[in-house]
Amino acid sequence: MNNRTIASGFLPFCLAFQASAQVDWPVYGGNAESTRYSTLTQITRQNVAKLKVAWTYDTEDAFANSEMQCNPLVIGGILYATTPKLRVIALDAATGGLRWNFDPYATEKVIGKSRNRGVTYWSDARDQRIFVVARNYLYSLDARTGKPAAVFGTAGRVDLREGLGRDLNDISISATSPGIVYKDLLIMGSIVNETLPSAPGDIRAYDARTGRLRWTFHTIPHPGEFGHDTWPKDAWNYIGGANNWAGMSLDEKRGLVFVPTGSAAFDFYGANRAGDNLFANSLIALNAATGERVWHFQAVRHDLWDRDFPAPPTLVTLHRDGRAVDAVAQITKSGYVYVFDRATGKPLFPIEYRDVPKSDVDGETTADRQPFPLKPPPFARQSFTEDLVTDRTPAAHDAVLARLHQLRSAGQFVPPSLKGTVILPGFDGGGEWGGAAFDPATGLLYVNANEMAWIMKLVERTKSTGSPYVRHCAGCHRADRQGTPPEFPSLVGIGERHTDAEIENIIRKGNGRMPGFGYLPAAEITAIVRYLSKGEEKEVVLPAATAASPIDQKYRFDGYNKFLDPQGYPAVKPPWGTLNAIDLNKGEIAWKIPLGEYPELGRVTGSENYGGPAVTAGGLLFIGATTRDRKFRAFDKATGELLWETLLPAGGNATPSVYEVNGRQFVVIAAGGGKSGAPSGGSYVAFALP
Repeated sequence: MNNRTIASGFLPFCLAFQASAQVDWPVYGGNAESTRYSTLTQITRQNVAKLKVAWTYDTEDAFANSEMQCNPLVIGGILYATTPKLRVIALDAATGGLRWNFDPYATEKVIGKSRNRGVTYWSDARDQRIFVVARNYLYSLDARTGKPAAVFGTAGRVDLREGLGRDLNDISISATSPGIVYKDLLIMGSIVNETLPSAPGDIRAYDARTGRLRWTFHTIPHPGEFGHDTWPKDAWNYIGGANNWAGMSLDEKRGLVFVPTGSAAFDFYGANRAGDNLFANSLIALNAATGERVWHFQAVRHDLWDRDFPAPPTLVTLHRDGRAVDAVAQITKSGYVYVFDRATGKPLFPIEYRDVPKSDVDGETTADRQPFPLKPPPFARQSFTEDLVTDRTPAAHDAVLARLHQLRSAGQFVPPSLKGTVILPGFDGGGEWGGAAFDPATGLLYVNANEMAWIMKLVERTKSTGSPYVRHCAGCHRADRQGTPPEFPSLVGIGERHTDAEIENIIRKGNGRMPGFGYLPAAEITAIVRYLSKGEEKEVVLPAATAASPIDQKYRFDGYNKFLDPQGYPAVKPPWGTLNAIDLNKGEIAWKIPLGEYPELGRVTGSENYGGPAVTAGGLLFIGATTRDRKFRAFDKATGELLWETLLPAGGNATPSVYEVNGRQFVVIAAGGGKSGAPSGGSYVAFALP
């Protein structure tokens, strides 16, 4: 493919874009449009092989299974980031020297990992603020000192549980992706429980100076609101989720904020939420000043597959019939890319609604039809068929094939079952939270993808499985406590590693992607602690309710199970991870390559990858992301040719930032590891030319 031909129609725009090169990386994803694009050109295809480590900052916060997903901000020569224990740090972006740090957990011991993908910066004529969320608190910090801004909320923080219309003691809420700024508003999403009870996924805008709540958009519509008729009439009182955990994008000129949402709780069985369930699994364009809906698109009706929109959409400018069209491109876990006119929501490529299979699980009513985009083609495989069974060894092939014959596997939208259903791409995607990068010079969208099959299975709740542990914990950690490490760790022997008080603290306050369960009755928490620490399982009989609770479901989830061969390798043939370049003007795949390696296999197989790419005007695409090999790579953005790679201290499961200080261009990435059982680290590593 001739890149010069691709770029020719964009040349005037590209030159104008580079004339005012952006030296900072001021927003999560590089800019409010979430393009992960840098106009800097000092590092090029010709000299990238000369890149060297410019500085390294060790947070000294790494511990077993900790991670770093942060995409650092760089503003005015200062780098703002977070550590594995969720300290906020400000570094000299040229040297890596520490300026200040803020510890939201200064008075308590951090036991488990705290995932965080970045912070938010806001300023006016007088103030400069950094916003970060730790557990249920939104903090506002003075960007110059790291001290909480006393005028914000109460002593510098706002409790995110407030204003949701639920009992504060009954819900758990936090945020792992940063909010986005529009003028003097900080617009926030949230991460909430994926089982019930769960907080609603309200989108909220706070006054950036004072923390006062300025507007709220209900993603589970209240009576009289658009979409209320797609739920049971009282669902807004008890259903949770439909939340924006992945972050947002902003068209500042139009005053539009683009909000991708996830599934409603409970994720895999929806007898208590009959209907299409707007605005779950939707891309919503809101008036950023008021929170009013402008348009929306729902990608999954009545989701039963945990098909959250996993990343902020990318705001792009495309060319159609000789004219420029401002568009929004949304990647998905399913491997689709949806492309819409930014102002109207009109699809720029056809979307076909097809009949999909019905559920045979008691009480479940699936949607009749689901949307399928006809262009671009999926960037990940869509169905686990016999021809995709691993051929790594004959024994592995036979074992996987036998297991496949016991399961349902027929592509997208095959409902969960008591038998077991294959989901490909798996629960993590396809596309993931690292998001996509966009090159305005060529119209290419770059997205890395996992190519892993998972198995979802429902299990009936019975009186024989009535212990508090099974009720509340088995969905992630399995009834046998083995979990599915590293995402959902084994709890076997946890009493030998932690005291009862520490286990109770994790249960009440949460840990990593695990939300807090502080709303549980004390008797249930005590029973779970005793079971985990001493193996004493006890069924707790709670006071009888006056009426059946709508959150008590007949079925539970059997756990997040990857489909692996007997030696622990993916059940499908390689590639197990890919890097894709998609021409959004044509709706075609420009190129696709395997991304990542299993070093012990001695061949390029691709691997699971978490974190995203950054693309530059210098002709390069930088990405870490791979979980097995600790490599940070630079590719030719036009062809996918590997031009440079280096080993990081730990896996770079984050998105890099590109910036310039004192005329020198840097690329920095968090090296936190901790994925797929890989060793954890706690360093930021910056690269530059000698």
